[in-house]
Amino acid sequence: MSANLDLVRSIFADWERGDFSDASWAHPKIEFAFVDGPEPGHWHGIEQMDAAWHDWLGGFVSFRSEAHECRELDHGRVLALTTFIGRGRASGVDLGQMTTKQAATFQIRDGKVTRLGLYWDRNRALADLGLAPEAG
Repeated sequence: MSANLDLVRSIFADWERGDFSDASWAHPKIEFAFVDGPEPGHWHGIEQMDAAWHDWLGGFVSFRSEAHECRELDHGRVLALTTFIGRGRASGVDLGQMTTKQAATFQIRDGKVTRLGLYWDRNRALADLGLAPEAG
């Protein structure tokens, strides 16, 4: 198993418990993006990433992200096929009832994530990577 896959799986070990507090895996100048979804945006650096996560997570009573599959695309890129689970603070909407599937893309150099892209639309992530969309 590759070190990059191990790194991404270790990140999701925390995220699957709803723990987004550790950023030791991130390069100090990480590029972080909510690529699509209700509040897309791009940020640079750990401090801005932490602030964006804090704002995002503040909209939920609980939130976690599960990786169902991690694929090493090449030496420096990993794709995680994910599902968001949580409940909206104001709306009460249960994300577990959503039919969409999400994805995350990681670019990794020297054991640190240099770019993290989070997608609400898994097929958009696949298209951005030049991969075929999922059937169904």
